[in-house]
Amino acid sequence: MTGFAADVLTLYPEMFPGPLGASLAGRALADGGWSLKATQIRDFAEGRHRNVDDTPAGGGPGMVMRADVLARAIDAVSPADDPRPRLLMTPRGAPLKQARVRELAAGPGVVIVCGRFEGVDERLIGRRRLEEVSIGDYVLSGGEVAAIVLLDAAVRLLPGVMGNDLSGVTESFEEGLLEHAQYTRPPVFEDEPVPPVLLSGDHAKVDAWRRDDAERVTAERRPDLWSAHLAAKGRK
Repeated sequence: MTGFAADVLTLYPEMFPGPLGASLAGRALADGGWSLKATQIRDFAEGRHRNVDDTPAGGGPGMVMRADVLARAIDAVSPADDPRPRLLMTPRGAPLKQARVRELAAGPGVVIVCGRFEGVDERLIGRRRLEEVSIGDYVLSGGEVAAIVLLDAAVRLLPGVMGNDLSGVTESFEEGLLEHAQYTRPPVFEDEPVPPVLLSGDHAKVDAWRRDDAERVTAERRPDLWSAHLAAKGRK
């Protein structure tokens, strides 16, 4: 297996590539910079109705995705010697951070299981060593949209995908801060000018301004990130 290879296990393979087939990710996909395969989980179900879910043990509302069906699907696309991490998109997972995205982008690819209904049989998560990942504190209809978000975040970091590789190291979260404000033409918009320092040609002053602005924005909008940033720097 070469390059970044993504396998997605889903009940709705028609949702892929979706947005991943456009813009930077789409061009890289067409050029062979990475690969994407969506596999229908229902193909691994048995019986006339090919059921992939059943009622939760102990009772309660909704349905739960069956461990045996998902295990067959995972084993088919990811044999035991597959070095790729196996991810389960779920709101109860660890929050997806830029550092983890960068780790994934540096690896051979990912196998992503898209959950549906009330969730996935817990035994499957343990037996197939699934890493539970969340993209936020809210609930979606299924893991497909979350998988698209994760893949977009990772693919844009692959070599050659972005026109300027420095773009990936000067944006929000790379240093624990939100990105500084950006400006372009015209130099004056509705009586508001571009900050003069950005037009000064003094790169050291520009860098200092951008750093200060990133700290200001982070402190105002994400006090959690700002506190973590200060702690990492040994400041209070």
